[in-house]
Amino acid sequence: MMSINQRPDLIRFSLTSLRRDWKSGELRLLAIALLIAVASVTSVSFFTDRIQRVMQHQAGELLGADLVLASSREFSDVFLEELRKLPLQQVALMSFRSVVSTDKKMQLSEVKAVTEGYPLRGELRIADKLFGEARQTKNIPAVGEAWVEPRLLQTLNIRVGDQLQLGNLHLRVSQILDYEPDRGGDLFNIAPRLMINRADVATSGLILPGSRIKYRLLLAGRQDAIKSFRSEYAPVLPEGVSLLDVREARPELRAALERAEQFLGLAGIISVFLAGIAIATCARRFSLRHFDSSALMRCFGATRAQVTQIYLLELLYLGIIASLLGSGLGYLLQTVLAELMSGIVQGELPAPAMTPLLTGIAVGLISLLGFALPPLLQLQSVPPARVLRRDLLPASTPGLLITLSALAGIAVITLLHTGLSQLTLTMLAGIGGTMLILGLIASLLLYLIKNLRTSTSLSWRYGLANLVRHQRSSVVQTVALGTGLTVILILAIVRGDLLAGWQNRLPADAPNQFLINIQSTEVDAMRDFFIARQLPPPHFYPMIRGRLIRINERSVSAEDYSEARAKRLVTREFNLSWADSIQADNQIVEGDWWTPAEYGQSLFSVEQGIAKTLGIAPGDKLTYRIAEQLVTAEVSNLRSVEWDSFNVNFFVVAAPQLLENYPATWITSFYLDESNRTVLNQLVREFPSVTVLDVAAIMSQIRLIMERVTLAVEYVFLFTLLSGLMVMLAAIQSSHDQRLRETAILRLLGADNKRILMGLCAEFFTLGMLSGFVAACAATAVAWILSVHVFHIEYVANGMLWITGICSGIVGVVCVGLLGTRSVLTHSPITTLGKV
Repeated sequence: MMSINQRPDLIRFSLTSLRRDWKSGELRLLAIALLIAVASVTSVSFFTDRIQRVMQHQAGELLGADLVLASSREFSDVFLEELRKLPLQQVALMSFRSVVSTDKKMQLSEVKAVTEGYPLRGELRIADKLFGEARQTKNIPAVGEAWVEPRLLQTLNIRVGDQLQLGNLHLRVSQILDYEPDRGGDLFNIAPRLMINRADVATSGLILPGSRIKYRLLLAGRQDAIKSFRSEYAPVLPEGVSLLDVREARPELRAALERAEQFLGLAGIISVFLAGIAIATCARRFSLRHFDSSALMRCFGATRAQVTQIYLLELLYLGIIASLLGSGLGYLLQTVLAELMSGIVQGELPAPAMTPLLTGIAVGLISLLGFALPPLLQLQSVPPARVLRRDLLPASTPGLLITLSALAGIAVITLLHTGLSQLTLTMLAGIGGTMLILGLIASLLLYLIKNLRTSTSLSWRYGLANLVRHQRSSVVQTVALGTGLTVILILAIVRGDLLAGWQNRLPADAPNQFLINIQSTEVDAMRDFFIARQLPPPHFYPMIRGRLIRINERSVSAEDYSEARAKRLVTREFNLSWADSIQADNQIVEGDWWTPAEYGQSLFSVEQGIAKTLGIAPGDKLTYRIAEQLVTAEVSNLRSVEWDSFNVNFFVVAAPQLLENYPATWITSFYLDESNRTVLNQLVREFPSVTVLDVAAIMSQIRLIMERVTLAVEYVFLFTLLSGLMVMLAAIQSSHDQRLRETAILRLLGADNKRILMGLCAEFFTLGMLSGFVAACAATAVAWILSVHVFHIEYVANGMLWITGICSGIVGVVCVGLLGTRSVLTHSPITTLGKV
């Protein structure tokens, strides 16, 4: 044997060992497992990255841009000139409220003045006549023309082609305004929209000192340019200029996007975890098969460190090659996925970024080190005397070291793959706890079947004896197989339950119409309006405008907060309400809801998200300015709110009677079928001061995002399923050498192939049943945890999970087991025992 005392010799010897082990087939299963693992993770990274970017792009349609700069003052020429140097599309617009009139009527309207290029994201839709078929347009109103919402047309009793007056302007109504993409970011407008060309504003005579005008600058561009703008310009925006994105503009859309990222992140973590299990199982077999080689090298003078370095280098070479090939395969797989999605995704998916390639290589190397290193450490402690006595074994690697190594590998990979630290910690805790529980359950079940050996046939006795005799190996196999089956069950059944539960949060009959600016004297009449048309009357909620000015004794100002959302919240007016009972889609997370005895007391209920943003806790006292009067109340409780339910919800709710003497309007939401759209026209005519807001387009966008995520997870399932099958094959192969020797002895003692095959079937049947049982237990627990504590949806037990788990465990393990051990029946006993 060549000398291995020098580093070049170590490298050369490790390369020689790699070629020899590859030819003998020892590393092929590990290489395939690593290749599939990296390909799976990389393809998931590529695909989910592109899906997330396209979802963000589509979500940006609700703002009409990727980002929006908002200000109550016109942007300075210096600031605009600086922005023009950036590689971003820009469109300026302004909005204000003003009265429009005809010869006989007048109506307060929301005027929006736009420039060419509006909108940057989404589509603007117009119609030629009232309730006519809408069409997409790339144009904006011409100078001297106006596009109006149907309600303004009905209120003023005019038609397309008629004239109306706005300040000094005489405008011709040329089109019906059907849909504005950025209207979704400004949900509650109290007046109907009128859109004009910004060139007309100067001659309108409406822009005077002190006028309340909203200036907005829409920005859109490549993701890297948007990210660069956020990091470089957002922190140094001029005073009074705020940065808005789709998450901050719409809480219900923010909730949908966050939940989408959770699903995709979870799918990625599952792929990574399966990769680790398969690699660890293959590495364990690799280590067992190199006990003799390690002992021989020790006899020739190799030190413990050199033995470890040789095999570590060997696996490192293999890891680099497999990671590169796996990353390339992942890239090819995601292009196939993108092609399949081309008929479903509106528009083209963005080009793949190269970051997932680096992530894939890192995942491969970290997986290999994190999961293969503990078994390799056993090789350094193989006694040299093993060349004479095959029964001498190395000291076992401490179980804690193996567990910590595996968890450290998963932690690093998960952070690379998802960047979600909280999800990482949750998954690490879940993985560690799941493996421990699966091991205990497997040990208990194996202990219980010991007594079954004497009451079964010979074949079953042989199969059960194999499991019981090698109990430690059987527990490891059961945990590995159970983990793989758990993931498959989660993806095949629990995934569907979770996604269905998530999508059911936005049911088909979710409210799609909002009525606002309802006067107190109109509430009863409007309720009768619905009853007369055999429609269920909606629930009406009072709404009072107030500005937060003090938390406890501290005055509130934007300078007190560093977060952009907090700054914006403390400078805007809140919609306050009161209620005697908590809404069905709200839940108390801290404190208590008020009792009837507390009606009239100074108590507030605050949504937990805004409480966290502004630093509000139960017991704090909040002071609001309402109609030039101050109202102070104590925070009684914090609530969680399902913003994606599209029900009416409020950040702050007061106890009954506290705000009843303050001026209030009322708001409601309800579902209206497409066939009853004429009801809206009747409602506007009967209640002309009420504003009707149709949010069906916004809801369609939310549903579209949900469908995209569901489809993405469906495709991710195909890759993780392949990884799960690799886990099963690796677990079966880990005991292949042991079965080979035992079968050789049985054949020498007279056992025929049929009896040996029946024994193997009995062993695999039992192992599959045990694995399926523990997998069903784990999948049920995971489903409950994910439903209740991660996605906050109701958990619904699924009996099919248990049936599928046990049956798939039996069928899968028997098929994979027989496929992996087919050489046992054809291998010569003399050849096998001659190596002993």
